[in-house]
Amino acid sequence: MVPNRDLQDSEYKMFRDFLEQQCGIVLGDNKLYLVKSRLGPLMARFNVGSLSELVTKTLSPFERQLRSAVIDAMTTNETLWFRDSYPFELLKKQVLPELEKTTRQLKIWSAASSSGQEPYSIAMTGLEYQQSRPNAFNMGLHILGTDISNTMLEYCQRAEYDGLALSRGLSPERRSKFFEDSGNGMMRLKAAVRKNVSFRHLNLLDSYTLLGKFDIIFCRNVLIYFSPEVKAKIIRQFAGALAPRGFLILGASESLSSINSDFEMIRCNPGIIYRKKV
Repeated sequence: MVPNRDLQDSEYKMFRDFLEQQCGIVLGDNKLYLVKSRLGPLMARFNVGSLSELVTKTLSPFERQLRSAVIDAMTTNETLWFRDSYPFELLKKQVLPELEKTTRQLKIWSAASSSGQEPYSIAMTGLEYQQSRPNAFNMGLHILGTDISNTMLEYCQRAEYDGLALSRGLSPERRSKFFEDSGNGMMRLKAAVRKNVSFRHLNLLDSYTLLGKFDIIFCRNVLIYFSPEVKAKIIRQFAGALAPRGFLILGASESLSSINSDFEMIRCNPGIIYRKKV
């Protein structure tokens, strides 16, 4: 029997409300196709015959495993190494030089780590900087990657990637320098990179207090999925999680204009970064 992927308008609205309540993501009226494509594979896995039944079960607080799988499916975004390239160049040429005399461990947060490419790209950038400036960051640097998806966090912690994943944004030079063959067509990041990175589960709607303070926060191509109110709340919490004059790096299409006054905007060429005001 062919699974039924039809969904009534009322069911789609209930699912949209559920997703926004659980993780802040706002689906537009025209995103039904996305729900069908993301949730379709879960129908066979959870032995349901229709998308309508899957959504109805998801709304039940007792279906914890299904709820977790649905949130995983709806929040997992494709990513690549050194995405957009310029933020990592700004990190190496502008941000790290300002922080290199730090007398404690430098702390960087990748606030939506997905499958690990961003935090590991930051770690590689940090290692390259230290190799060019041997006296920088004598107390070391640490990158924390957080994500709402436990499936993605497990993937991150394995630090293993196939040829397709490695082909997306990673130069042959960095592949040779930072990866080693782990068999079965997979490559694993070397220990020198892995030791500087850790991962933990976090919903950006929750408190960040237990994470401590950071010198740099990366939150790129994430805020675009939230409502203005949720976006403002997250930015306030980022400000609270940053050390004085710490840096916030957003996606190219994301801006703090009219959202928050805790940051000063620094125009770069290309790109924009934000520094927390004292």
